Amino acid sequence: MTAEPAGFEPVFCTIVPPHILDTLAQHEDPALAGPARRTLQRDAFERTQRHMTTVLGATGLAPLETAAEETPHRTVYDARHHETLPGRKVRGEGDDPGRDATVNRAYAGLGATFELYLKAYRRNSIDGKGLPLNATVHYSEDYNNAFWNGEQMVFGDGDGEIFLDFTIPVDVIGHELTHGVTQYTANLTYFGQPGALNESMSDVFGSLIKQYALGQTAAEADWLIGAGLLAPRVTGKALRSMKAPGTAYDDDVLGKDPQPATMDDYVTTGRDNGGVHINSGIPNHAFYLVADALGGHAWERAGRIWYEVLTGGELGSQASFADFAKLTAAQARSSFGDGDELREVQKAWERVGVPTT
Repeated sequence: MTAEPAGFEPVFCTIVPPHILDTLAQHEDPALAGPARRTLQRDAFERTQRHMTTVLGATGLAPLETAAEETPHRTVYDARHHETLPGRKVRGEGDDPGRDATVNRAYAGLGATFELYLKAYRRNSIDGKGLPLNATVHYSEDYNNAFWNGEQMVFGDGDGEIFLDFTIPVDVIGHELTHGVTQYTANLTYFGQPGALNESMSDVFGSLIKQYALGQTAAEADWLIGAGLLAPRVTGKALRSMKAPGTAYDDDVLGKDPQPATMDDYVTTGRDNGGVHINSGIPNHAFYLVADALGGHAWERAGRIWYEVLTGGELGSQASFADFAKLTAAQARSSFGDGDELREVQKAWERVGVPTT
């Protein structure tokens, strides 16, 4: 399978799935419905305005050439609750922390993402060529989302009722920036199974970024996406669980986490670009199973296999789960031989109902 030619495809990637915001928008309490409706409206506007520039050309594990490439170039902007991007510059690379904790968390999260890709995979920023990492905080009013728009990160403050500040979980920052890595490599189409793979790649590396920053092994990690993001009134732990898809929340307002863990429960829907935030639970769970079985630091073996497939040039933009599974098995053999890595990759995909042959 070869990478498909680059196109110009409108993609707008958010951390909070539309089905959650849709549910909130229908609530009888205006304190819950109002922010959700405004967030959906803003997301719809951004979706029509922003296009993800597709730049195929994988960098893989190429060696870095100079020490300068080991330094991120971060800039954080403050939208001051307006919607014009990027906003006012409030912190640049090397600047001391200020009084705004949101700015400091965004800056640190950009750095943690850069660090994982650099140290684990020798990737120089999300494009492999030192792309500056820009982020805007305090976006809009009570904005219940964070997104990558093809050029930069944007964070809302949340409404305080359902969602807190979107810079709190470092994996949210890593998740959204990884959409940029996908953009510059496999450019997975944001619909159906390739779209769910796109979302899963961001969850996988978002989780690995958190684990790397905390020095956690696979056994020590919580495997949650967005832990700390939900407000105290919500009955739930996070937005998604890679360890146990479908268990992240079960709330009177939000409903129950709809993610499936296996193909037996695959959701066919026209909403959410064909269920990209829902069916991503299946490849998410496969990755967790591999990482858990192999043990140790998940970014070293399971993460390397996934990274090499994402960036190696063989993953087509229309790839199905089965396409991806076959490539991970082939990569496991290529990187580690016919050992535990290959066996656990094959077993994990079998458990979630996706063939590798």
